[in-house]
Amino acid sequence: MLAIAQQMIAHYNAQDADAYVALMTADACEAGYRGDVVRAGQQGTRDGLTKMFAEFPENRAEVLWERELGNHVVFHERVWRSAAAEPFDVVAIYSFEGDKCSRVEFVR
Repeated sequence: MLAIAQQMIAHYNAQDADAYVALMTADACEAGYRGDVVRAGQQGTRDGLTKMFAEFPENRAEVLWERELGNHVVFHERVWRSAAAEPFDVVAIYSFEGDKCSRVEFVR
């Protein structure tokens, strides 16, 4: 699972929404930690990422720390929207069903 989450970050940094969601279950989502879903399903995630990448063409994330715990991968990520912008940190929790990511929750 750690290798899959690492691939997801690589696809995110390449701004390849299709490759990113290919590693997710059909009903996967991205959400705030224990909160509202911000991107639902593969199509919703693809659409949301595509829109964000268009708005922030220099967007990228660097993994500062990573751990695999059961069916979960936890990353401490530093995210830049542009080279000139201040970065921000998030903890991202990737939950897996088999070899596919079913949910990503962000603590910010």
